[in-house]
Amino acid sequence: MAKEIISSDSAPAAIGPYSQAVRVGNFLYTSGQIPLDPATGKVVEGDIKVQAAQSCKNLLAVLEAAGMTPDNVIKTVCFIKNMNDFAAFNEVYAEYFGKAAPARSCVEVARLPKDVLCEVELVAYKD
Repeated sequence: MAKEIISSDSAPAAIGPYSQAVRVGNFLYTSGQIPLDPATGKVVEGDIKVQAAQSCKNLLAVLEAAGMTPDNVIKTVCFIKNMNDFAAFNEVYAEYFGKAAPARSCVEVARLPKDVLCEVELVAYKD
């Protein structure tokens, strides 16, 4: 099976040697999206809710570039800097992925790129 690199100008450009997403067959694997404004490449200012929303918007842009929607998402992995933000993060996450809630892991991590408060990656599938 060939792999296809997926990218979107509506999501931040990769800040390292990786792709925004890779499609292999019917599966899409995204890199983690942090709360960068795609227009400026800068971290959006704000609390966990603001940053979670931007991370999810960035993922939606990559999904759209692959011809998919949140309904195609089967698994997410969420990284948050502070587990005390779990409930607030979930409020925002549910707005984007709650309708057809995928399987998910969410872990607290010591540090994320650019010292952001969260990062989200996903796996999606489309027939």
